Amino acid sequence: MNTPLGNCTHPFLDEDGDKLREECGVFGAINAADATAVTALGLHALQHRGQEAAGIVAWDGAEFRVRRGLGHVAENFSSSEAIAELPGHMAAGHVRYSTTGGSGLRNVQPLYADLASGGFAVAHNGNISNAGTLREELVQRGAIFQSTSDTEVIIHLVATSRYPTIVDRLIDALRLLEGAYALIVMTPEGMIACRDPLGIRPLVMGRIGDATVFASESVAFDVVGAEMVREVEPGELIKVDYDGNIDSLHPFGSHKPRPCIFEHVYFSRPDSFFAGRSVYEARKAIGAELAKESPVEADLVVPVPDSGVPAAIGYAQEAGIPFELGIIRSHYVGRTFIQPSDGARHAGVKRKHNANRNLVAGKRIVLIDDSIVRGTTSLQIVEMMRDAGAKEVHFRVASPPTAHSCFYGVDTPERSKLLAARMDVEPMCEFIKADTLAFVSIDGLYRAVGEKPRVKECPQFCDACFTGDYPTSLTDLNRREDKQHELALPVGKNAA
Repeated sequence: MNTPLGNCTHPFLDEDGDKLREECGVFGAINAADATAVTALGLHALQHRGQEAAGIVAWDGAEFRVRRGLGHVAENFSSSEAIAELPGHMAAGHVRYSTTGGSGLRNVQPLYADLASGGFAVAHNGNISNAGTLREELVQRGAIFQSTSDTEVIIHLVATSRYPTIVDRLIDALRLLEGAYALIVMTPEGMIACRDPLGIRPLVMGRIGDATVFASESVAFDVVGAEMVREVEPGELIKVDYDGNIDSLHPFGSHKPRPCIFEHVYFSRPDSFFAGRSVYEARKAIGAELAKESPVEADLVVPVPDSGVPAAIGYAQEAGIPFELGIIRSHYVGRTFIQPSDGARHAGVKRKHNANRNLVAGKRIVLIDDSIVRGTTSLQIVEMMRDAGAKEVHFRVASPPTAHSCFYGVDTPERSKLLAARMDVEPMCEFIKADTLAFVSIDGLYRAVGEKPRVKECPQFCDACFTGDYPTSLTDLNRREDKQHELALPVGKNAA
C-alpha cells in the first residue's frame, strides 16, 4: 500500500519490483530474566517479515530504554553490549520495511512516549485504514506528531482518552480504528497484546518457563525455546502483569474472523503454523490443487525459489511428475531498490536466479511460483528457461490472480501496476511468454488451507487482494478518491 501513513509500507519491492511483501514482525516477552536477548532472537526468526529496520524497547522496573536501528536484527542486536543497554524483565521488538513517509529512525518501531500515566511503548503489525482522517482530527486538536507512521495515531488516541486506566484508554483508542493491527504494548503495569476484531494480521502467545511471549509467527517460539500456547484470538486483548497473571478481554463484540489468506501462500515461514494449520502442508496442498485443476504433460516440475518450493512439491506429487531444482538461487544477493531501466531489473533477477541448464535443456517444464504481481519476474524466469534450452514452459501460480491492492499492511503496487488488474489470463500468458498459464482457483485455495469453498456472503479469510472484497471500511482511500473526483469535475459555464 503506497500511502503517506502506511505503518510498514515499502515503496520499493524486491530488486525487480515484483514480489508482495509482508511489512512487519513483532515479538514481546514479559517476566523473562533475559527479556531483551529473547526478544532479539525472536526478531531474528521473524527477519523475513521486515528487513529495513529493527528496534527493541525494554523496561527495567524504573525506566524504559529504547534501541532502534536501520538494517537487520543482527546488525543492531548481536553484541553483548547492545543487549546490555536494554536491561529488564520485559521487552518488545519490531522488524519492518520502511514507510513511504521515510525510512529514517523516527519511523522505526517500537514507538515510545511518556504519557500522563507513565511510559507507553507499542509495536504494530498492520495498517490503519483511517489513520489519515484520525491524524487530521488530532492535529486540529493540538496533537504534535513526531513520525509519519500510523502507529503514532494509536499513541495520541490513548493519550487523549478520558478513561481512568491504561487498558480502558487503549480499548477506547482501538474502537476508533479501521483496518488491521496486531499490537504488543508495554506500560509500567505490564504487557498487553491485542489483535484487530477480524484477526487480519497474525499474533500468537507462548511460554518459556514463567515468561509469557508473543510473536507474529510460531516459528519465533521454536527459535527461542518457547512452547506455543495458542493464537491471540481476533478482537482479543491479553494483559500480563509482573506476577504472571494473565487476563483475557474481548471488548469489541463478536465478529466473523477474516485472517489474511496470503499468510498461507507466501508471508509466513513454511515452518510456522497459521490459523491452526502447518504453513508448509498448506502450501503443498495448494500445489496439489493446482495439479488437479490445471494438469499439463511435462517432464519436470521446477519451483521458482524459494517461495515456490512447497507448492511445487505438492504439484509434483499429485501429478506424478519429477520435482527438480531447475533454478538455483543465490542467497548472497543483497536487497536493492528498484532500478529505473528494464535492463537493470533483468540483471537483478539474473544475480538472484540462474537456470540449471543441464537439467532443463530439452525438457517440458512446469514452473511453480507463489504469485504474479507486475509480471516482470515471471517474464524473465520464463525467458531464462527458454535460454537454457527448455522445450516448453508452463507457468502455474499457487494463488489466484492478484488483481487488487492491499490496505492492511501488505506491500502491493497501486492497482494499475498489477498485471492481473489489467489483463485476463490469456493476455497474461502472452505477456510472460509462457506456453500455458494457470492460477489456483479461489475455492481451490480455500480447500488447500483446510476450509470449505469460499462463502461469498461471509468469506472465511481476508482475500481482498484476489477478490476486491475488503472486510473493513477504507476511509482514507475513499476520501482520496472523492478529492480526485472533485478535481476531475468540469468547471466553467458548461459544467453540469
